[in-house]
Amino acid sequence: MFWDTRVPVLIIGGGIVGLSASLCLSHHGIHSLLIERHSGTSIHPRARSVNARTMELFRRLGIEDRVREAGASISASMGMYYGHSLKEVIESKPRQEGPRKIPLAGLAASISPAVGTFVTQDMIEPVLVDVARERGGDLRFYTECLGVEQDGDGVTATLKDRASGATSKVRADYLIAADGAGSPIRTRLNVPTSGRGTMGYLLNILFHADLRSLVQGREFSLCMVERPEVCGLFTSINNSDRWVFHLSFDPSKGEKATDFPPEKCKELLRLALGMPEVEIDIKSILPWEAAVRIAEVLEHERIFLAGDAAHQMPPWAGQGANSGIADVQNLAWKLAAVLKGHASKGLLETYDVERIPVGRVAAEVSASVADDRGIILTKRNLAFVMGLLRRAPIISGHGYCYTSKAICVEDTSPLGGITWRPWSVPSLFLSIDGRPGSRAPHLWIERQGKRVSTLDLCGKSFVLLAGAEGAPWSEATKKVSSALGIDVAVYCAGPKGDFVCPKGEFESAAGISSRGAILVRPDDFVAWRQRRQPSDHQAELEQAMRQALCLP
Repeated sequence: MFWDTRVPVLIIGGGIVGLSASLCLSHHGIHSLLIERHSGTSIHPRARSVNARTMELFRRLGIEDRVREAGASISASMGMYYGHSLKEVIESKPRQEGPRKIPLAGLAASISPAVGTFVTQDMIEPVLVDVARERGGDLRFYTECLGVEQDGDGVTATLKDRASGATSKVRADYLIAADGAGSPIRTRLNVPTSGRGTMGYLLNILFHADLRSLVQGREFSLCMVERPEVCGLFTSINNSDRWVFHLSFDPSKGEKATDFPPEKCKELLRLALGMPEVEIDIKSILPWEAAVRIAEVLEHERIFLAGDAAHQMPPWAGQGANSGIADVQNLAWKLAAVLKGHASKGLLETYDVERIPVGRVAAEVSASVADDRGIILTKRNLAFVMGLLRRAPIISGHGYCYTSKAICVEDTSPLGGITWRPWSVPSLFLSIDGRPGSRAPHLWIERQGKRVSTLDLCGKSFVLLAGAEGAPWSEATKKVSSALGIDVAVYCAGPKGDFVCPKGEFESAAGISSRGAILVRPDDFVAWRQRRQPSDHQAELEQAMRQALCLP
């Protein structure tokens, strides 16, 4: 068959997840082509922040500062309120001087080298576009996917340039469908979904209105307004003049999105604000559906679902975009390993097994903090408190472990490994303690005279992190690397080792002795742990590497 372009990976969808996929693939040396049916990036704020785990990835990609700069106009905000109008609610709050501290923010330093940041989707996507192109990504906007066919050797997609009308065919080894909640690719594949389904119908109204005199010193994050004429949620963007109002409407009462043209929305906004004379400039109105739909299968031979195409969820736990970015980070290194001949195709089967449970939990937690209209609970009651408690373990993007055939199960008898766990926040609350399937522990260490994180040693290849008396692991790693034809880096702790930290600190965090080691995958997750000195370092490490890559 003739085709116009041949690429290793084709990405359908140029939102935050598809763009992150392009960057992750480039990071691992894999060229990709991304297509997006719209002419440019999102003009709607949508997601308002990225969590610590996502910022770890952006740190690795070298774009952490650019992402923070993109969101510099957004100040950190707190406060979830409820009332009959925004004015009524905010005027009841005292003004405060200076920036407000976010509760428990200091605990993040023990979990991650990066902290989450406030940045909206329309601010971050242009940054990702620029960086993806700088790094060789082929991005084609205003291009539509008309159809996809796959066979045993690859995927063929028919594309249409929406400006010229010209069609072309692209051949790829693999395809990532990051084409949104209504995913045409998922529909064509007849993928079954589970979950609560539709919870509510809303309009995302992006508008400008100068509310500084009202909110200055009383900045807030969310405010639910409920009155007979209008029901919805105010979301602050810059706590100055840029806002979003999620207007609830009910199709069961005959209401539809087209019943709310801009002038009608202005009228309702003034009622919800409680400010009948305020000047309002509506920038856009986007209908959306609060829903939970989890794809039952993410891997379809050579096609993989990611982001909202894989797990649609309400935005109230801050997991939508962040979960999608975690999807493609998990998938990108696996595709790279298979394309380079380092792993068997069986490794790609672990994408489903590892990511579906994480997406399901994120979606269920997101839904649990919403009311029967699909809007986040803001009334101070038991349901509100329980929602906060359910969100807490996942809000940073950590707190989950993978289980798959690429994760080496360890014997934790007789006490289930409880005696190996350090009494620390990462260990006790997020299971970050060196166990296989968990994200590798973060510690600030010194390497070559610089203060870095243990996570800074990871990210490109497999990495073996050994205790202070783990010198035999260095030679074993070289031999395994040579035998498998795969780069495996090795670092030993200790004053005479490859990185320096207080005595026993790394070993405690990783749950190993000074002669033990953990094997970390390119996505920072622990594939295998050897707590003590083995009888044969090389044999055990090679066996672990083969399992981690699904090799015979």
